[in-house]
Amino acid sequence: MPGVTTEVPFRPLVVDQTDVRYAHGPDSRRRVGVPVGETVEFGWDDSWVYPGTSRKFWVHVPAQYDRAQPAALVVFLDGQWYLDPDGEVRGAIVLDNLIHSGDIPVTIGLFVDPGVLADAQNPKNRNVEYDAFDDRLVTFLLTEIIPQVAQRYAITEDPERWGICGGSSGGNGAFTAAWLRPDKFRRVICCLSSFVQMPGGNPYPELIPSVPRKPLRIFMQAGHRDLQWNEPEHNWLASNLRVAAALAEAGYDFRLALGDGGHSPNHGGVLLPDALRWLLA
Repeated sequence: MPGVTTEVPFRPLVVDQTDVRYAHGPDSRRRVGVPVGETVEFGWDDSWVYPGTSRKFWVHVPAQYDRAQPAALVVFLDGQWYLDPDGEVRGAIVLDNLIHSGDIPVTIGLFVDPGVLADAQNPKNRNVEYDAFDDRLVTFLLTEIIPQVAQRYAITEDPERWGICGGSSGGNGAFTAAWLRPDKFRRVICCLSSFVQMPGGNPYPELIPSVPRKPLRIFMQAGHRDLQWNEPEHNWLASNLRVAAALAEAGYDFRLALGDGGHSPNHGGVLLPDALRWLLA
């Protein structure tokens, strides 16, 4: 309501904010009486976009799912980590709670792990997939993974009800996927994004205001003491703030939540329920 001021109690400034930890709210915990959806695990080792990789992905189908009513879709990069019921994000628990309360529509969660290369010196393909400024990741999702889900479950084709979420390098990957394919993904959650790690540099501060505004709604989270926060080079905080400033100047529908901690997934995980409410309600 306009004109209503919220007064908060005084808190002394904490000098060292690196290890701040946020408590999870009730939407991140299992509740009595909330129907639990079904999580199904799949494997994929036949990629043409990322040849030689293998990975797992999980589909979380809410209890309220009805094939006659196509569901919304949210893709979570670093899938197993975002799915872990005892972890920082607890994606399936959050979806179950928010769907049950009616805060978001019936939504299928697709949790996709990065690829692993067999017999490679560096078997993890995560940075290659998530930090690159190209369309390989979103093409991989749209042509290899999501079709497998759509064969089994009814998913809406409305891009306003398709979201993608990630943290650190996954946050960068989520942003790039939606930026390059807003015809498919128009809801984005990116936490502690790794824009500083993009090969060739972060293009977004200059790119965003230089092209016609895209139909995206973006939730960003950054840490006040993220990596190199007080350094002139490779400053994760500054890079995220520059992207946020470019979004503001270009008139985008976005929110930035700045936490007190460092490069910890805790704050972004705690905020997932509110981010999904804002994005999908």
